[in-house]
Amino acid sequence: MTKPESTRLMKESEIPAFVYAVIEASCDICAIGHDCYVLGDLEEMDAATEELERIDQVFGDRDFLLPEIVAYLRSIGRYLDPGSPAKHWTENGKIH
Repeated sequence: MTKPESTRLMKESEIPAFVYAVIEASCDICAIGHDCYVLGDLEEMDAATEELERIDQVFGDRDFLLPEIVAYLRSIGRYLDPGSPAKHWTENGKIH
């Protein structure tokens, strides 16, 4: 998926809405460790290509908010830590 050229920058206050929009697009967004996140598995992302492109247009560039997005995902229990026995973020016991 290519990012549309946009000068809009996502605001930190929009992170919850962004995460909710990705979830509503049927993508299982979660943080991986403390340094990155994924929108979902490849099949989910492929099925939601048009909706994810719309989300990109609505929210704009968010790359500079990576640490904040990861922190938010971790705060709501949507994370996996490398080396953890958990196979899915729902096994963390803190689901929102």
